[in-house]
Amino acid sequence: MRNMAMAAAIAALVATSACKKTGEGEYQVEKPVIGTETDTVRTPSIETGTVTDTINVPEVDVQTEKKEVRLPKVDVETPEERRQEGQ
Repeated sequence: MRNMAMAAAIAALVATSACKKTGEGEYQVEKPVIGTETDTVRTPSIETGTVTDTINVPEVDVQTEKKEVRLPKVDVETPEERRQEGQ
């Protein structure tokens, strides 16, 4: 088990040491092939910020008016209320 942990630690060390920064957004990476082969990897550049744009917002005119409406009215008498009225 210790040998496995040691091998993993050495592999991690080799993997991190095989990469070096060569410029802004550029890294040289050594490939583990027979011998040594070096590739340059270019990372994308990202620019952030804000821009101003104009949108059309519709004008909405809301007019309120009071109206009378007829609503149904329901009175419910429970059986207990009917008994009390009858007594």
